[in-house]
Amino acid sequence: MMDPKLLTIGFIYFVVSATAIWFQTHAQFFNDWSKDNALLVAIPGFVISYWSIKATENIAAAYDGAVWPARLIGFGVGIILFSILTWLILGEKIEIKSAVCVLLAFCILIIQLFWK
Repeated sequence: MMDPKLLTIGFIYFVVSATAIWFQTHAQFFNDWSKDNALLVAIPGFVISYWSIKATENIAAAYDGAVWPARLIGFGVGIILFSILTWLILGEKIEIKSAVCVLLAFCILIIQLFWK
């Protein structure tokens, strides 16, 4: 039986880490300081990696030690947040091919969360 509390904690860790990763890797496209100081921008990667580890730990625990759900939930969250942030902040439109891929990522996320 899946533990909803651990799943929620892991999900939140994945949302926070995926958002932080997006800003860490894409700030260079809208912020000159980030572009000119890539090494300094990379330093928080230590903390972001820790959040990803905690996300995986909690979701695996929620699924009785299975790591596949953690990987696929992390993938789905990452793709969905990437597409939202890229559209909102960088203004890139989502072409049909990318929209289909985002829809597939959403389906993967839904399958992992709700398929018993």
